[in-house]
Amino acid sequence: MKKLKMGLIGVGGIAQGRHLPAYKQLTDKVQVEAVCDINYETARQAAEQFEIPLVYTDYKEMFSEIDAVTICTPNKFHAQITIDALNAGLHVLCEKPMALNTKECEAMILAAEESGTLLSIGYHYRFMKNSQAAKKMVSENEIGLPIVARSQALRRRKVPGWGVFTNKDLQGGGSLIDYGCHFLDLSLWLLDHPKPIEVSGRTYNHLSKMTEQVNEWGNFDAATFDVDDHVTAYITFEGGASLLFETSWSANIKEDYENVSISGQRGGLDVFPFQLNQAKHGMLMNSEAQWMPGEENPGLFLLKNFVGACLGNEELIVKPEEALQVTKIIDAIYKSSETGQSVTLS
Repeated sequence: MKKLKMGLIGVGGIAQGRHLPAYKQLTDKVQVEAVCDINYETARQAAEQFEIPLVYTDYKEMFSEIDAVTICTPNKFHAQITIDALNAGLHVLCEKPMALNTKECEAMILAAEESGTLLSIGYHYRFMKNSQAAKKMVSENEIGLPIVARSQALRRRKVPGWGVFTNKDLQGGGSLIDYGCHFLDLSLWLLDHPKPIEVSGRTYNHLSKMTEQVNEWGNFDAATFDVDDHVTAYITFEGGASLLFETSWSANIKEDYENVSISGQRGGLDVFPFQLNQAKHGMLMNSEAQWMPGEENPGLFLLKNFVGACLGNEELIVKPEEALQVTKIIDAIYKSSETGQSVTLS
């Protein structure tokens, strides 16, 4: 059986903590042939740890050795590296978010269409057991027509104090583009990607600008902090459905909280923890799953789907056009906050 030859570009925390260990579990289908990082020592150490034969600092030099790449660089470099790899005839899995803005995403999609190779984005929340169960319930019409969705991704005082997460030039934003994007994607996927028509949003960073910081995830410079740490938005869709959205790295709340809930005509559901809420048989009923299929590592299933699609054995679950929609909404939230006006999407 043919194996996919994979290369990784950017081998920092996300590559070594998620992607490389996951590819190690898929060696019957994929072989990591090369790693690339601008820091040679980082690349060399990763190659040694994960038994990878080839090490590069120039990603274009690795293209002739591989069939596909996984891109784990800061957001600023997603678009150019993706386009270069697609133009070289390689399949691409790019970490989330897709790119810094809508224009870059559209250029990536065009490159994929012209090359005839696959492009997918690392939205692994879709592969969680709860998310898969919720998708099944929506698809089988258990809640009827979705009307109102609520999506919250909130952390209590956990601004990432490592890497480049608070560098606006390299990342394009803060909690919204880094963390909230997962929940926007999950919400849109569960709603079957309705067309967004209007977005109203507000971004904040008051807490992270305070001089005395209490932060669980390391230290950062409050004086130079220029990305969002708390974001709210209201999104309306063609057909009348709406989404109330909130995300934060540093909310003053009791504890971290993550959930997507959907209220439909026939019933509703919560994703985390999973629960189906219905009015049936003259009663109000809340149903919990005693068991659901799936594994605990959604990142593994993201990569398994991508590799399977590259080998022609399955269909991509995270399509680039869907990831583009997430970025369009992110752009609109930032623009709405900047102008103080709602944004209409064409």
